Amino acid sequence: MSNEVADNGRRRFLISATSVVGAAGIAATAWPFLDSLSPSAKAKSLGGPVQADISKVALGQQVLVLWRSQPIALVNRTPVLLANLKKIVPRLADPNSDQPQQPGYCKNTSRSIKPEYLVMILICTHLGCVPDIKTKIPDPSVAPDWLGGYLCACHGSKYDLSGRVFQGQPAPLNMVVPPYHYISDTVVEIGVNPSEAEISKLTGGD
Repeated sequence: MSNEVADNGRRRFLISATSVVGAAGIAATAWPFLDSLSPSAKAKSLGGPVQADISKVALGQQVLVLWRSQPIALVNRTPVLLANLKKIVPRLADPNSDQPQQPGYCKNTSRSIKPEYLVMILICTHLGCVPDIKTKIPDPSVAPDWLGGYLCACHGSKYDLSGRVFQGQPAPLNMVVPPYHYISDTVVEIGVNPSEAEISKLTGGD
């Protein structure tokens, strides 16, 4: 990757960190990064798991945490944004998430454990830039029939609000969902898969 592309990616990351999402009438703001719940210095240096309190993510809001030096988007999706995930399906390159860009327990429309909460590595699968969240509906500046999602300003790749890439984009794959699980109703641990019992429950015993 050229220095120019890398610099673009860093710029997009800083801009994306302050992004807020939501339906009409939502005007939430947030500190760009959600403080983790005290991972040790050793855990950070080894790329160990990090924990985040999703109760601090307001409805219609995106905040970021860092895991293995990667930006992790935590998005509290509104009912409107969730409903639009099904409407977008015919326009997606991999709507059923057949490519292994997510754990098996997130192979669903929302690409998440809890439908309302997206947990995703916010890195474009084209050249590694950080896409911007775009939830103005409609938004002719992105596409005439835009229903919310992500736009990578570096080369124009578009994704829905589950990180599924649209057809005909430079990016070849959906964005990556990391391993994660809930250690309580409000705390998510990124970097650790659920237990086998939890996975069985999530997947209906498949």
